[in-house]
Amino acid sequence: MARLDLARSPDSMELIRGLHNLRPRHRGCVATIGAFDGVHHGHRAVLRHVLEKAETLGVPSVVVVFEPLPREYLAPREAPPRIMSFREKLEAFAAIGIDRVLRVRFDEALRSMSAVDFVRRVFVDGLGVRYVVMGDDLRFGRGREGGYELMQAEGQEHGFEVMPTETLDVQGDRVSSTRIREALTAADFELAEQLLGRPYSMSGKVVYGDQRGRTIGVPTANLELHRLRAPLTGVYVVEVAGASERAEPGVANVGVRPTIGAEFRANLEVNLLDFAGDLYGRRLEVTFREKIRDEMKFDSLEELKTQIHKDIAYGRQFFQL
Repeated sequence: MARLDLARSPDSMELIRGLHNLRPRHRGCVATIGAFDGVHHGHRAVLRHVLEKAETLGVPSVVVVFEPLPREYLAPREAPPRIMSFREKLEAFAAIGIDRVLRVRFDEALRSMSAVDFVRRVFVDGLGVRYVVMGDDLRFGRGREGGYELMQAEGQEHGFEVMPTETLDVQGDRVSSTRIREALTAADFELAEQLLGRPYSMSGKVVYGDQRGRTIGVPTANLELHRLRAPLTGVYVVEVAGASERAEPGVANVGVRPTIGAEFRANLEVNLLDFAGDLYGRRLEVTFREKIRDEMKFDSLEELKTQIHKDIAYGRQFFQL
């Protein structure tokens, strides 16, 4: 069972990939359900509640998440940008000590499932849950017909307890993923850190880009972010972990890049200020420190080159290099 002081890698936490992979051994647990985007202070309070109850009952702790998120499935271009990727979310769950994550695929079949059928398929027949922690504003099932009251009624009928999540305030307002996105959009990284409980970062594997940076003498590392949009855009002073044994100073550009089919994906390009080496295939974590400027459109490659060197000069001044 999980322990509150246990920090682990995702490899030590079981990921159940879909309802069809639930087995009899998965029955009997304490569970919660939600988007958990950012795994912020409020989310961590919920997860600690789950861990404590799982410890008391001597059963595993389970987090149920949808993938893709319902709003991403229904209206991908209008959905809020993700604070963290699915992999980053798994890493956060594992670090706090969660035993299992059940990833439920959100598709037309799930969308059309009644709320009662959803509870019984997932929590009763699938997980054999003994205790559920959930927000009183969470909606699920066909037409968003289900919520906390329905879960309570099902708990009374099937013998599990349901408890609401507690509201956590910072600076007089509720901690929420929406509030964190607003802080990141405003480049208020101090507030974002207070809400998250850690500096804001994004991570991804370095892949081959269009090599534009090399043509102007400023090679960059291009990171796969695995999300449609990032919660911030523009040029930033950053620190990068994973390139060497220390955090490397850098300047990063966050934006969107068209892909096949005229779709767009979030893109992160990082210039490491004092590092020379092959980073392809490495996984880097980029922590944002200060915004330099918004994205700009340039009329020529020379204008772009001039501005990039100004950005680099700003970064060097920030780090006093």
